[in-house]
Amino acid sequence: MSIQQIQSRGIYHALPVYPENVKGLTAIITGANGISGYYMLRVLAQAPERWTRIYCLSRRPPLVPGGLPPNAEHIALDFLKQPEEIAQVLKEKNVTADHVFFFSYIQVEPKAGAGLWSDAEEMCRVNSLLLDNFLGGLVKANIKPKCFMLQTGAKNYGVHLGPTKLPQEESDPRVNLEPNFYYPQEDSLWKYAKEQGVEWTIGMPGPILGAVPDAAMNAAFPLAVYAAVAKHRNVPLEFPADIASWQMYQSMSSSMMNAYLEEWSVLTDGARNQKFNACDNSAFTWEGCWPRIAGWYGIDWSGPSSNAKWIEKETRFNPRGYGEKGVSRRKFTFVDWAKRDETKKAWKEIAHTHDLQQKELKDIDRVFGFLDGSVSRPAPLVFSTDKARKLGWHGFVDSSESILEVFDDLAKLKMIPPVPKVNVKFN
Repeated sequence: MSIQQIQSRGIYHALPVYPENVKGLTAIITGANGISGYYMLRVLAQAPERWTRIYCLSRRPPLVPGGLPPNAEHIALDFLKQPEEIAQVLKEKNVTADHVFFFSYIQVEPKAGAGLWSDAEEMCRVNSLLLDNFLGGLVKANIKPKCFMLQTGAKNYGVHLGPTKLPQEESDPRVNLEPNFYYPQEDSLWKYAKEQGVEWTIGMPGPILGAVPDAAMNAAFPLAVYAAVAKHRNVPLEFPADIASWQMYQSMSSSMMNAYLEEWSVLTDGARNQKFNACDNSAFTWEGCWPRIAGWYGIDWSGPSSNAKWIEKETRFNPRGYGEKGVSRRKFTFVDWAKRDETKKAWKEIAHTHDLQQKELKDIDRVFGFLDGSVSRPAPLVFSTDKARKLGWHGFVDSSESILEVFDDLAKLKMIPPVPKVNVKFN
């Protein structure tokens, strides 16, 4: 019989407790100003005795209220540069690393009139280059970590292409219907790990919930904008999709919870050299969450209509290989909503009243297109966490509580107005 200690930190529960002798570690976090890297920094900074030095590698420094933690240092690096140039900077800064957390990512412009990930070839080229150059830089700088954590995501299963097998399990085969940069990144990591004698882990989140200034891959920011405008205009929070999307289960992935799991994966012997789904372990549907969001803003809400004129969109592929392609149905898209004159006018008034960063909504197609994909799904996202649970991971957060916490963090960053919190109620 084995006994585990667990702890809670705020809304995050059943987190691991590490032995007292796990201390004095150094870490590299790449992409530390992004929605995942920033929360990784927050998690590691909670344990300064365990993580005595954290090197944040990114082109721009993380926007941390009050500045970086005392045990963290930002080093400006562009991983599109040659490995020799990267190694030179790492040597000059005397960088060391017991563990590496890799989150660097470039979202390339989609093809004209197509979806967010439509230029798959360019996504592969650029994001493979980021990792390959960095790995080469580590070798040339003679930095040999004990474990290297790479974050990929749900597109590993082909969920952006159409319906997949359920639940999504880490052992599922690759979906080779079109190029996917996660696969060459995995191959590069495994080759590097074998040649250098380094262990590895891979974390795979679903829709990520977090608060950072760059909102392109963040469903929480456009959702908060939608709610704030509905509050400002005194109209109900209208759900745009059909009953299938309304009740569809999907695994949400809070950035903070992802980071707790990814720290656990590098510090747990049995978890190394494994891939893990990263999610909240929360039973989430929009049917459960939508009325809560309306309650926070003190406004009415409306669910799916029974007699709406639906805009139907069929998925390009059927990755599971049987059954039909997926179909999503919606009355309107968030992208089109954000471009409406009444929306622009309302947001401008809100932004000036609260002195927000964005006086006008930017990058609408990408930002609100991501929300469209998260709300109007053609198929469920049901992450299995069986593998991690068997190895001792039990972390949990209520995804609805996490969304509210992220909204509050977005307000602190002056990206949205403060949430009124007229009615806050969770189970």
